[in-house]
Amino acid sequence: MNISFHSTVLFVQDIKGSKKFYCDILKQEVTDDFGAVITLKNGLSLWQVPKGHKLDKEFYNSKKGNRSMEICFESEHFDEISNLIQSKDIPQLHEVIEEPWGQRTIRFFDPDKNLVEIGETLPVFIKRLKNQGLLVDEIHQKTGVPVDKIKKLIK
Repeated sequence: MNISFHSTVLFVQDIKGSKKFYCDILKQEVTDDFGAVITLKNGLSLWQVPKGHKLDKEFYNSKKGNRSMEICFESEHFDEISNLIQSKDIPQLHEVIEEPWGQRTIRFFDPDKNLVEIGETLPVFIKRLKNQGLLVDEIHQKTGVPVDKIKKLIK
């Protein structure tokens, strides 16, 4: 017997607003749009739960925002994306920070209060650390990335 992963689903109250947020702000592409169910190219699905559905009554209406999960994105264009997030009326958990491992991130909430993170890609933040003057061994100590991978990334 084989069970295959299908997608991660976010239940949303306003499918049009959520589609706009994920496509216009987070630059995701739609692969399927069935009105109340939208599948994004990255494997994330947005579902507007029908009124009267068991999920609507017992789960969604009592939800006060997600506190145990984060939807994580990365971008080679981190500065451009983080500036866009900060220029919009999007509630933020925090502004741009540098994580202890060296990656810059920003965390904010989608229209249904799901926590979303955008961070630099590994090659981008490894190169940034190198450009700041850190040696390969220092980058390894800070990030935990193996030395041979760091050397490949900074070529």
